[in-house]
Amino acid sequence: MPEPTGRSRRPRRYRPRPPARPGRGVGRRSAGVLAAVLALAVAGAACGGGSSRTGEAGDGPPGPRGRTVTLLTHDSFAVSPEVLRSFTEKSGIRVKVLRAGDAGSMVNQAVLTRERPLADALFGVDNTFLSRALDAGIFEPYRSPALARVPERFRLDPRHRVTPVDYGDVCVNADRRWFREHDLALPASLADLARPAYRDLLVVENPATSSPGLAFLLATVARFGGDRWLDWWERLRANGVKVVSGWEEAYSGEFSGSSGRGPRPLVVSYASSPTAEVTDDSTAPDETPTVALLSTCFRQIELAGVLEGARHPEAARELIDFLLSERFQADVPGRMYVYPVREGTPLPESFERYAPVPENPFTVSPARIGANREAWIEDWTRVMLR
Repeated sequence: MPEPTGRSRRPRRYRPRPPARPGRGVGRRSAGVLAAVLALAVAGAACGGGSSRTGEAGDGPPGPRGRTVTLLTHDSFAVSPEVLRSFTEKSGIRVKVLRAGDAGSMVNQAVLTRERPLADALFGVDNTFLSRALDAGIFEPYRSPALARVPERFRLDPRHRVTPVDYGDVCVNADRRWFREHDLALPASLADLARPAYRDLLVVENPATSSPGLAFLLATVARFGGDRWLDWWERLRANGVKVVSGWEEAYSGEFSGSSGRGPRPLVVSYASSPTAEVTDDSTAPDETPTVALLSTCFRQIELAGVLEGARHPEAARELIDFLLSERFQADVPGRMYVYPVREGTPLPESFERYAPVPENPFTVSPARIGANREAWIEDWTRVMLR
């Protein structure tokens, strides 16, 4: 994960990586292998062992009342140590962070161990995998009183089995300098990307192995419809789009606007990515070297919930409340490069200046995603990787 964003500009030699969100990658594994791994994990927990992937943020002595709550999450979960300590000091609850790879693997683990859950609460399921988690019945309903400060548009489950925590937008990012040097206008829409003027300029991630890749696929479904989105991808393929496995390879290896200085000036990344590219030696200090094309964005919402059968459900509910607290929500942008859902939460200066929120991002309902996700990925693979 990137370092915290406390300033809007940095010297180039200290420039952090833009928000990779590697923990959100889809990551497909065979169910048999995963089940075997989980069986060993459960057996180890039963013998008093536990996972070796506990997060450092949750380490430390138990609170004054001696309670510990285990949070299952993805590898990109990040919180300032002092923020997490404030929860322990106030509640007496120590948080043990159990990291479970990418978001898809995390949900799979929770589903396969629902009879003997590995944790008390889960953070990081988003709208692209929510229906799988809800259909499997891994969460118990809990309506946090802090939801009063969260707009309705983020509340995806009327039964309150999950609670929204943060949101972000996957968008095409562009290298401003490249387009100026080549006297070419920035693409104004998804449709533009398939025009001959933008041939061989775009790199995207594979939706079968990458979360932003899947989000971008869903943006095209929302934009072109269930009967025409694949035609657009066929045109994009003919227009020289490059497909890579994940965000790191796309952004740091192929994108010309990153520190890697690759050959392609268009990449699928995040709306917040330009904040990490502003530098003290920029020739235009009031403008980011890269820009997110806000007409291409897909909205991702991350949620948390109390796991059904949790050993410490009351402590898990207190943790959910804390995730919506003023202090945690204010910590979210600088640590995880996403936006807080709590109304009135202050944003870092870099977000205020360089990461505007898209007014009309593309969305697809979790139910529709759940019913079609695998088929859409298979259709995309058949067309793009043949």
